[in-house]
Amino acid sequence: MPKQDDTIISFEAQAAPGLSDLMIGEAPPDPALDHAIDQQVFHLRMANSRGQREAATLLLKKMYGWRGYDVDPSAHHALNRITLYAETGGRTVGTMSLCLDDPDIGLPADENFRDQLDLLRAAGRRLCEPSRLAIDKGVTRRVFAGLIHISYIYAHNIHSYSDYVIEVNPRHAMFYKRMLGFQELCGERQCTRVGAPAVLLRMDLEHMAERIRQFGGQMEQAAERSFYPYFFPIGDEPGITARLMRGRS
Repeated sequence: MPKQDDTIISFEAQAAPGLSDLMIGEAPPDPALDHAIDQQVFHLRMANSRGQREAATLLLKKMYGWRGYDVDPSAHHALNRITLYAETGGRTVGTMSLCLDDPDIGLPADENFRDQLDLLRAAGRRLCEPSRLAIDKGVTRRVFAGLIHISYIYAHNIHSYSDYVIEVNPRHAMFYKRMLGFQELCGERQCTRVGAPAVLLRMDLEHMAERIRQFGGQMEQAAERSFYPYFFPIGDEPGITARLMRGRS
C-alpha cells in the first residue's frame, strides 16, 4: 500500500451511471470483472515503484486485451514517461501515461505520424503525448478528469510543454473533440503498434488552461457539457504542482 504522502490529491465521489458510454476501450459487460463503487475516496498517485506500475499494466490488459491490443509492460519504464494511477480501497481503477518529447527518444506517435509531429516541432511547439489510458467500469468521471488535469499540470505548468498530441481510434475521436477540445491534425492511418486504425489529434495547452479557469470544479452545477467541470478548481493547482515536484521533477 502506498504511503499517504505519496498521494497527489484525494477526493470523495460517487459512481456515475452511464459513464461507460464515454470510456476509451470499454469492454462488453462482464459481471466477473465488475465491482460496485458507491461513495468512495479516490487517491491519484504517480507510479514510482515496480508494484504500482504492474498494477497499472494489469488494468490496461483488462480493459484493452479484449480488443486484441498488445500492452507492452516495458513502456512504463521509458525515461521520458510518467505513469499516473487512481486507487480506491486498495484497487487500481484508473491509469494513464504521459510522454514528454525528447530529441533522442521522441514520442510513441512518431511511429505512425512523424511527418506531422516534425512540422509542429519545426514551428517551435513542445509536444507531449497522453497514452495508455484505462478507466475501470463504474468509476466516477472525476477519475478520468483528474488524471488528465494532473498530466496537464506536469507538462504545462512544471515543464512548459505547449501541446498534447494523441493517437486515437477514429470512433473515439469525437469524444476527445467534444469533451476536451482536441482538433484533428491528421486523418486515419494504421497504428502499427496495435494493428488498428488511428487518427492524430492535437490540443494547444493554453486552450486547456483557459477551460480549466472557466469551469474547473463546477461539476454538475455547470451548464458546460464537457469534462472540464470535473477537473479540479484552479485554486488546487499550486498544491498539486508542489506534490508533483516532490514526487518527480
